[in-house]
Amino acid sequence: MLYKKLCQLQARSRPIRIGASGAGWLGSGFVAQVRHVPGMDVAVLADADTELACEALLAAGISRSDIVETDNAGRAEDAVRVGKRVVTGDLTLAAQIDAIDIVTDVSPSPASAAETAYAGIQGGKDVVLVNIEADVTVGRMLKKLAKEAGVLYTVSSGDEPGCLMELWEYIQLLGFEPIVIGKGKNNPLDPSATPETVAESARRANKDAFQTASYVDGTKTMFEMSCAANASGCVPMQRGMVGPEATIESVTDLFMLEEDGGLAKFPGVVDFVQGTSMAGGVFITCRVDDARIAGDLKYLKVGNGKYSTFFRPYHLWFIEAPISFAQAYFNRQTTLTPLDRAVAENMTVAKRDLSAGEGLDDFGGYTFHGIMDRAEVARDLNALPAGLAPGARLTRAVAKGEFITWPDVELDESSAVVKLRRMQDAL
Repeated sequence: MLYKKLCQLQARSRPIRIGASGAGWLGSGFVAQVRHVPGMDVAVLADADTELACEALLAAGISRSDIVETDNAGRAEDAVRVGKRVVTGDLTLAAQIDAIDIVTDVSPSPASAAETAYAGIQGGKDVVLVNIEADVTVGRMLKKLAKEAGVLYTVSSGDEPGCLMELWEYIQLLGFEPIVIGKGKNNPLDPSATPETVAESARRANKDAFQTASYVDGTKTMFEMSCAANASGCVPMQRGMVGPEATIESVTDLFMLEEDGGLAKFPGVVDFVQGTSMAGGVFITCRVDDARIAGDLKYLKVGNGKYSTFFRPYHLWFIEAPISFAQAYFNRQTTLTPLDRAVAENMTVAKRDLSAGEGLDDFGGYTFHGIMDRAEVARDLNALPAGLAPGARLTRAVAKGEFITWPDVELDESSAVVKLRRMQDAL
């Protein structure tokens, strides 16, 4: 059992040592949660804002005397080996420390995660990302490089894609035919949302306004379901998916195949639903052809006699991510990895009229939002992956609602995320 093994590490004072990048809301929450897990420590925390990283460790109960701020690998190595925590502005530092077992990025930034993961793989470290945006953008390349280096690459559980893939494994083990895999969206979809329009709701939830707007404008949902699509092979029925209103009582009938009166055009669909009944959860609607088993599932209130929906009513962000770290460390087990072929892409769409020379801001900002489609459609459109949009500079004017394409932007070709994406597209 993982818990028993972790307790044994704790008793030997030799925890799983994690080097993490990202000290914002997600990263600080991950640090706080790991403090409750026996046999596991965030030994290195990297962020451009080192004071923010210090604050995250202090808030988690680490004393200031046990925090060492340094960008020097030797000093960091010495600190980690005696049980101190290292704060750094260098995203690659953890990969240089022999005592670190796993590197991760706990942020929504593909650029941050790509730099952290690439350095980790080159340094012979296992990589467990708490960052689905990076996996959608460069996950196939990271997986390939990790395999060549003899290390592990995976996305963690906690966000909807990881939770969905755990449910996917469950369904496959039971021999049921997946028709639709999906998530319940927490808020109504509004592609025009900006930090200004969601400011009040963000304040009430104590969340960053950009982060909140990325949920409302759909960019986050499109990343999540692109990640799940690339890991499962399921595809959207249309650009942006359907996203119907649904309840746990109606979702099974809703996502039956068209031939049986539902919306699903074919088996193997990725989609989402709106409405409070399923918000925050993940689901898989399956066809069950065995009359005996289908009848039993109906009696158990998870089916209608031919189709059944298996619903997990929550996902716990960074709170349950440590389980994936333990599985990777002890069992060499991955939670979510992309297939070797691209399935879906989150494409960049102008949120308003944009001028030549203008820089694109961040997810949930004022300049763009993401929308999902099949990978081959994105290639035909030459659409810029949304994961590369933050910080890109436009070379021409782009009208509101228009796709931003590769030739429309100047990218930072020195960044790890752009280099990895170039390598991935050349596969």
